[in-house]
Amino acid sequence: MLIGIPSILGPDLLYTLRSMGHGDEIALVDGNYPAQDHARRLIRADGHALLPLLEAILAVMPLDCSHPAAIFRAAQNNDPTQSAAIHTAIDAACARLVPGFPVHPLGGDTLYPRIRAAHTIIATSEPALFANVILRKGVITTHP
Repeated sequence: MLIGIPSILGPDLLYTLRSMGHGDEIALVDGNYPAQDHARRLIRADGHALLPLLEAILAVMPLDCSHPAAIFRAAQNNDPTQSAAIHTAIDAACARLVPGFPVHPLGGDTLYPRIRAAHTIIATSEPALFANVILRKGVITTHP
């Protein structure tokens, strides 16, 4: 156990988050997503739903504020104009934890290639369909 680090973030995930550089993207995917086939790097988060992992990652990883968008999510039926309860929950969690970073729904033709190109895919056990999120890592700025 570590102080100040959410316990849901295991050693492999912490290593990955620390290893990622500015502009790298990490994808959290639902239990139905073919993560093994699509991942350059795969972290299994079996037994965990998407939202607790999303919240834990947002607690420790800076988002990219130099890019027009840093949070993307799937949309119901791969149609960016449609959403389901899981999408409302994702949007609400992001608004609460990282205000100023809007969530951008993507259609499947844009989302799936982006997930495949992600630095790492985290395979959750989320049962909701189209419950996929991509986060773009930023930098931590320090001022003297």
